[in-house]
Amino acid sequence: MKITGDDEEGKSQLQSFISPKEKYPTLVTTSKLLTTGVDCKTCEFIVIDSEINSMIEFKQILGRGTRIREDYGKMYFTLIDFRDVSRLFADKDFDGEPVKVKETDTSTIPNEDDEEFDDTTEGDSNFYPEPGDDNSGDASFINDPFGEDNGVSKYYLDDVEVRIINRRAHYYGADGKLIVESLEDYSKKNIRKEFSTLDQFIRTWSETDKKDEIRRHFEDEGIFLEDLIDDVGKDMDVFDLVCHIAYDMPVLTRKERANNVKKRNYFGKYNEKARVVLDKLLDKYANEGIENIQDINVLTLPEFKEVGSKLEIVKKIFGGKKEYEQAIKELVQELYTIA
Repeated sequence: MKITGDDEEGKSQLQSFISPKEKYPTLVTTSKLLTTGVDCKTCEFIVIDSEINSMIEFKQILGRGTRIREDYGKMYFTLIDFRDVSRLFADKDFDGEPVKVKETDTSTIPNEDDEEFDDTTEGDSNFYPEPGDDNSGDASFINDPFGEDNGVSKYYLDDVEVRIINRRAHYYGADGKLIVESLEDYSKKNIRKEFSTLDQFIRTWSETDKKDEIRRHFEDEGIFLEDLIDDVGKDMDVFDLVCHIAYDMPVLTRKERANNVKKRNYFGKYNEKARVVLDKLLDKYANEGIENIQDINVLTLPEFKEVGSKLEIVKKIFGGKKEYEQAIKELVQELYTIA
């Protein structure tokens, strides 16, 4: 719906658009609505398709998205920029002059005239990307960092399939300056801060029983590996993605890892029904990832019912919970025997 000053029907729906309780209108096109202080607290997407050079106007628009409503699940917003207006994030006027902080003895009151403050940071002159620079902020889509998409996504524009040719990460350095670099370079640099060598990462991976803990650890450190899966275009898990992105190792998909296990005579020590269960778990891993096969509740899914119930599989087929967990631990180790 169009909501502009000269559209009476649109203006009559403004309160419905603002209200979190109203479902419609959901999508609104406007010219200056977001610069007027309109209180749309659940605005989740802001799409810019006009030239904006005013810092004040840009900040007013961003302010509509930064409102939080936890009770409605509004914790962030996504900016889609078709006009490179997001370059203003890197403008020195975006945050204004830095606050001057001087540590002093609490018993004395500092006098700013006593000494000069140096507001510059070493390397400051090259910190802001210049137009045409390889590090310039040419990303037109600032993506949701908390996305939960798994697998490879396809994108369509007017029913025509399109692909993403470049992603860039925008983040602030320790000195508060905006840094722009490719998502892959950003991830590689930060992964190697955590694990300086491939051997160090493999050792940590092997020693961690629940592999999902490693993925969550990366997320806590601001490294969202799922966002890289689309770029790589392969069905790989966290282990192979990290090895490939951070240490330039060849890509191995989950399916390839599962097939490697099936080719070896690993299942020979188990009874027939146990082999069927392990084979189904490998298929589950190939399709969905390591986290699912490490969850004992996977045995309640329909594909396992033909073998038996969860209790029957654990107690009768594997001999108990301890034995089942040991079998899963060995299966995971076997999956990553070939790194």
